[in-house]
Amino acid sequence: MYGIVEGETGSEVVTVIKGDPFFNGVEKTTIKYPLEDVRLVAPIIPRSKVIGVGRNFAEHARELGNVVPENPLLFLKPNTSVIGPNEPIVLPEFSEEVSYEAELCVVIGRICKDVPEERVDEVIFGYTCGNDLTARDVQAGDGQWARAKGFDTSAPLGPWIETELDPDDVYIKGWLNGELRQDGSSNQMVRSVRELVSIVSHAFTLLPGDVIMTGTPAGVDLLNAGDRYDIEIEGIGRLSNPVVRR
Repeated sequence: MYGIVEGETGSEVVTVIKGDPFFNGVEKTTIKYPLEDVRLVAPIIPRSKVIGVGRNFAEHARELGNVVPENPLLFLKPNTSVIGPNEPIVLPEFSEEVSYEAELCVVIGRICKDVPEERVDEVIFGYTCGNDLTARDVQAGDGQWARAKGFDTSAPLGPWIETELDPDDVYIKGWLNGELRQDGSSNQMVRSVRELVSIVSHAFTLLPGDVIMTGTPAGVDLLNAGDRYDIEIEGIGRLSNPVVRR
């Protein structure tokens, strides 16, 4: 079910809404549950695609020995890569070097194409936290990024979609097993959120529920089985996922 999280911090409730808000609008029911009694799943499984943006933070590009690309570096992740809060990240058997990437993610609310930057807010449903997991050894060896960034569980999203957020200056933080590893802000982006949405819409027709991952701050490192990575974005909340290898 879809719902709206309401109430004061520490005593939130989830009000169930009718149908699918991406196609039917938001219509509340009278059914309510305490947030602590609800298991949150991924707030959206894109009908179409997850679009990633590579090297949109200059310090992150430099830490991996790369330069900021002259044109936006776009890639796609399948919707089968999406998982929700507290679901396990499963390290793929074909990689020994999977790294985390805390990212602010844009959720598209309406079908759109060639959106001018000044009208981007009209097509955004909201924002969520995301982790753009990357198999670094495969990324280097394959020569393209589909397998390295598109494996199952490589796109955790959550904990929910925040519909009221100014994305220009919010902190983006990540903790590996409780230790702060990433500490950046959306104001450090090479290209702003609104600029990216416009650019992406000129490349692809965007559909309701599509997700754009906008890049990660510096501080990325590798994950191992038994780890947990937590992502917190100002104004949204915290996304946490354990790491396993099967």
